[in-house]
Amino acid sequence: VVDVDDLNLTTVQLVHDRTNARYLHVARNDTNNVFSVAFRTTPMDHTGVPHILEHTVLCGSKKYPCRDPFFKMLNRSLSTFMNAWTASDYTMYPFSTQNPKDFQNLLSVYLDATFFPRLRKYDFMQEGWRLEHKNVMDSDSPIVFKGVVFNEMKGALQNQDYLFSVQMQRSLLPDHTYASISGGDPNHIPLLTWEALKQFHASHYHPSNSIFYTYGNIPVENHLKMINDEALCKFEAIETNTQVPSQTRWSTPRLEKVSCKPEPLVPNPAKQTTLSVSYLLKENTQAYNNLVWNILSYLLLNGPQAPFYKALIESNIGLNYSPSSGFDATIKETVFSVGLRGISEDDVDKAISLIDQTIDQVIKDGFDRDRIDAVLHAIELSLKHQTTQFGLGLAANLMPTCIHDGNPVSILQVNRMVDKFMSELNGGQLLQDIVRTELKENKHRLVLVMSPSDSYESELQAEEEKLLKEKTMSLSSNEKKLIFEEGQSLLKRQNEEEDMSCLPTLTMSDISKEASKTEVENVVTGGSVVQFSNQPTNGMTYLTMFCSTANLPDNLKPYLPLFCDVLTKVGAGNRDYREISRDIERYSGGFFAVPSVTCHHSDNSKFEQGVVMNSFCLNKNLMNMLSIWEDIFSEPGLNNAERLRTLVQVSSSNLSASVVQSGHLFAMLSAGSHLSAASQLQEQWTGLSQVNHIKNIAAKDDMENLSNILTNIAVHVLSNSEMRCAVNVNEEGRPAAEEALGGFLSTLPLNSSELPMHTEVPEFLPQQIKTHHVFPFPVNYASMCFPTVPYTNPDEPKLRILARLLTNKYLHKEIREKGGAYGGGARHKHQVFSFYSYRDPNSMDTVKAFDKSVEWVKTKSFSEQDVNEAKLAIFSDVDAPVAPSDRGTRLFHTGITDEMFHSYRMKLLNVTADDLVDVAERYITSTNAAYAVSLIGPHNEITNKDTTWRKFTEE
Repeated sequence: VVDVDDLNLTTVQLVHDRTNARYLHVARNDTNNVFSVAFRTTPMDHTGVPHILEHTVLCGSKKYPCRDPFFKMLNRSLSTFMNAWTASDYTMYPFSTQNPKDFQNLLSVYLDATFFPRLRKYDFMQEGWRLEHKNVMDSDSPIVFKGVVFNEMKGALQNQDYLFSVQMQRSLLPDHTYASISGGDPNHIPLLTWEALKQFHASHYHPSNSIFYTYGNIPVENHLKMINDEALCKFEAIETNTQVPSQTRWSTPRLEKVSCKPEPLVPNPAKQTTLSVSYLLKENTQAYNNLVWNILSYLLLNGPQAPFYKALIESNIGLNYSPSSGFDATIKETVFSVGLRGISEDDVDKAISLIDQTIDQVIKDGFDRDRIDAVLHAIELSLKHQTTQFGLGLAANLMPTCIHDGNPVSILQVNRMVDKFMSELNGGQLLQDIVRTELKENKHRLVLVMSPSDSYESELQAEEEKLLKEKTMSLSSNEKKLIFEEGQSLLKRQNEEEDMSCLPTLTMSDISKEASKTEVENVVTGGSVVQFSNQPTNGMTYLTMFCSTANLPDNLKPYLPLFCDVLTKVGAGNRDYREISRDIERYSGGFFAVPSVTCHHSDNSKFEQGVVMNSFCLNKNLMNMLSIWEDIFSEPGLNNAERLRTLVQVSSSNLSASVVQSGHLFAMLSAGSHLSAASQLQEQWTGLSQVNHIKNIAAKDDMENLSNILTNIAVHVLSNSEMRCAVNVNEEGRPAAEEALGGFLSTLPLNSSELPMHTEVPEFLPQQIKTHHVFPFPVNYASMCFPTVPYTNPDEPKLRILARLLTNKYLHKEIREKGGAYGGGARHKHQVFSFYSYRDPNSMDTVKAFDKSVEWVKTKSFSEQDVNEAKLAIFSDVDAPVAPSDRGTRLFHTGITDEMFHSYRMKLLNVTADDLVDVAERYITSTNAAYAVSLIGPHNEITNKDTTWRKFTEE
């Protein structure tokens, strides 16, 4: 038992006598309690066995034999988090909830799922892989590979960042489990057998190979009894064989070259190579070493003062740092990596030379003490800053060390390690010595080069076809008949109505009838109205500012996201961009600016548009933080062409990488943009339009013209617009904050606004449009959207619950279980009802499933219990905990008062099954309402032939 005063918590470490299961409890005065169980999972091939097992154990267990109890519990719970994930060497099953009864319910389901899963053959076929006819109803249609994980990993490995990171880890640690792709390679997944899956569970999912974690204010004794009675008492200790041996260290550095597909959205097609130099370091169980390396990595890489930033990013030979750049302690032996993405193949040697020269320069010159102090300041802020998922974040951060038998408590004793670091710093020589011994003199160094190949996709496809041929060419007629019958049988099982009475559930009585309230006060200071909220912020001040862009000319609006991105990174006043970066690090937790579109809560022809700016600091640093903002408002340094060029390249890199990762969001934005003026602007700022806009700016490379445009935006946004502010601060810091903010605001040439200033576009008419954005992806992202109603309209809560009901009871089954997509569902947000799918092997069939789901609702093929489950799922979001720094933000951003929120909650509670049928008929029936469809994915014969589809090729 150890008290950790740094974080106001107490740790309890235990070992179970009978099974040797390890247990870490973190007692803290926090109502958002957390549980997780993790197993060390060490695959030795690319079949994805731990990943497929993670999916399959959640498909039913001994005590809860219904299909997919995990997804069912999402709707029978008020959880604030439920998930599971497969890392390189462990699999983890966490949840969090504020409700003690809910905690017990979820704990029972999680324990039974992980230790006593059914692991049925048909669940393996659905979640992992199977041979099945393309049309499951037609035995003459071709036999193909299907499966949720199979399709998920097809999409995942299209992500260049993920692919590069996987290749780097495999090449740097080739001797054991890290040489395997734990998520699975689609061309190896079909080599996994059902028997091998069950054997992997037996050898890895045992208490002797487990780590339990609980957190929060529920007494640990409650947890221990339940975990023992429901799981551990049924096992005996075994010898596990899952330990990861240390990698044999190399005597000479290595070079590896790998291929990838060409990237469709890069500004310069000749610069698509990614390079990194990676070093294998010490084991991750050494907490102090990890802290020192985190500090060192920050100093080496972060911000324009960092030596690698100066040498690599500002050289403009590449777009951005390579994936996985920085210090990584998530596997047994830690890694430091640095490199560039978006370079020419001709510049590979130059980039390696720059890395070597930078290491030599750091060894010679070290780091300024100001920068070291800035990193220590960031650590201090991280200890004081409060988040709603602190316990969950702690579990994720501790698990990589725990899984390799390290002491988690030492990681939590941050101030003790910082004191040791300061005593050993020796004027910075400590860091220089580490750079020399662990980088320059380290022979276990990997240079990885990944370059595009025009034949990459066709080679992958040929491999899949070869494997499919091997699996099918020797099939007898009886075996082919069995494949058809098994496909029919799986479909029948997927269509069966289930008895879910075995699953525990909360009821509507468990939902609080009262909404939490936040006291705010509007105060006039410095000629402006500021919303103050006194909160237990732990000696921190949180500032939010909003500047309207209602009067910004339309021709400038596409540039606003870039303006926001560069605004706090280009220098201001007498500070150049390096100096402003230094001062932001020294006096705050960061400066942020983002474009914002907020729908009016009661009028769907109105919305607010603008720039939201945030920063936070220790109370004592407020004057210094405001001084930086004053310079940014009065004299932003938007005329440095070289700095703008660097930032544009980084922005282009980040945006292009986001499409394959979040394709469903881009599809929803694309479809929604045809339905309302607010959604149209949102897509222009955050959708594919913006991705292509930044790509074109980077390609044209006219920084003088860009500088003029951004300066013009600054005049409109920072000098002549409406502005309002919000401050969250503890009661003791409030008087000083009021005085400091008054002085700051009095210097700004802005108009004060107490209320949101809305743009009205009454003439916007929704357009019925179908769009196919053709990308060289092996999977699709589909969306279908309908315009709806604002927040205070009585139908809004009905539509929100309808979206959840459709996801729970129809779309999950049709799109994921039957269709094999990684995800799919519906949501109601920002006055748009959206259907979507994610990493989906289908396209038109999915769009048909969207339509059929509406018909399913209209036949009222659901019960009041189903409606109540949808309500529970919605309330887990509506009543999610809010951090002290964020309280009052709903009112500030949307004008929605506590009274309006209370009324909204009551409307949610009162929604009936008949209400859902009614709003489905009126709002989301394609024959009655305007709608738009968007598809992101590969070439499609149907959209090619159908002239009603607009097609844009992104290749």
